[in-house]
Amino acid sequence: MKEEGTIKTRPYVSPCGVLLLGSFGDRLCLCDWQVEKRRGRVDGRLRRILHAGFEEGTSETIEEAMRQLDEFFARKRREFSVPLLFAGTEFQRKVWDELLKIPFGQTLSYGRMARQIGMPGAFRAVANANGANALSIFVPCHRVIGGDRSLTGYGGGLAAKRFLLEREGVFI
Repeated sequence: MKEEGTIKTRPYVSPCGVLLLGSFGDRLCLCDWQVEKRRGRVDGRLRRILHAGFEEGTSETIEEAMRQLDEFFARKRREFSVPLLFAGTEFQRKVWDELLKIPFGQTLSYGRMARQIGMPGAFRAVANANGANALSIFVPCHRVIGGDRSLTGYGGGLAAKRFLLEREGVFI
């Protein structure tokens, strides 16, 4: 059996909800909404893939993530530079990589994202991978909207999604 590592976790109170930040080694592996209905699944996936348990505490990575989030919410930052650790399937990681390409203040639909990754019929799978994103805000799944430009599901709730989009100058 592999030796178990540790995911350090600390809550972060944002203007639109409480996030749980987590680091594994020197990378951020978790920035998820505490109200998220899928929290158990996200935590289970991280435990399984990283062979790690959770421990409350902080790290240099978490402290840097908090600083960058503070700057983002103060309108002083548009991009993040915290090193990220994706824990998911190859398909999920492909979708999450694509999310990182969506510029600040822009949106796209699940269908368009599916086309961009070369799988035009996979918009539902793309939506599911978005829902499995454990790194909200840093991996901006809030920038993905319905094909009719409607707000669609979001781990932090639609009010948080609207807040983040409006924070970036997108009004839906």
